Amino acid sequence: QVQLVESGGGLVQPGGSLRLSCAASGFTLDYYAIGWFRQAPGKEREGVSCISSSDGSTYYADSVKGRFTISRDNAKNTVYLQMNSLKPEDTAVYYCATDDKRLCLLLGADFGSWGQGTQVTVSS
Repeated sequence: QVQLVESGGGLVQPGGSLRLSCAASGFTLDYYAIGWFRQAPGKEREGVSCISSSDGSTYYADSVKGRFTISRDNAKNTVYLQMNSLKPEDTAVYYCATDDKRLCLLLGADFGSWGQGTQVTVSS
């Protein structure tokens, strides 16, 4: 069965960095595109980034472009989200998910399997 497990969240100061990991099992990363979403209290879920299952093309929300980098390690079956220059507004629970349509449109309905999330808090 498909399973995704996020890790790497924590408390960081503004301007700091974190690297989130999404460990996948039950499939290989070249089968689905993988996306990162986040949701803050009282806010709607936001698509953050996606990495293609085909050629590794990457996509980013405008709010994180230039600060976040998504990557994958197929040997480890893991997708990463490197987050730099973190801002308080980045505070949220971050989820990874499988893009079953492989379109990397970051539309929630396209994503079939979700991890449990990892908390990222950016605060001084």
